[in-house]
Amino acid sequence: MIKVKYKKLGKEKVWGLADSQGIIYLDSRLKGKKHLEILIHETLHLLYPEDSEDEIVEKSIVLTNIVWNQRYRRLEEEKKMRLQDGTL
Repeated sequence: MIKVKYKKLGKEKVWGLADSQGIIYLDSRLKGKKHLEILIHETLHLLYPEDSEDEIVEKSIVLTNIVWNQRYRRLEEEKKMRLQDGTL
């Protein structure tokens, strides 16, 4: 299971980090499309650890643009709907 935590990452000079425990740290100041990009980027690191940084960047940008162009926007918590695997 992947978990996401938020904290300021300015000292690390990154927008996001993924650790070997399956935790993604995102800079709490991220907004909008950049938030989506970094979330996808760090998730890909966990799902495909063998991929190079360049491959992860390329894939994360493609996925971000697809999702963003479909008008995905981050909203506040709403009524949760189950995913295809039955989880919330």
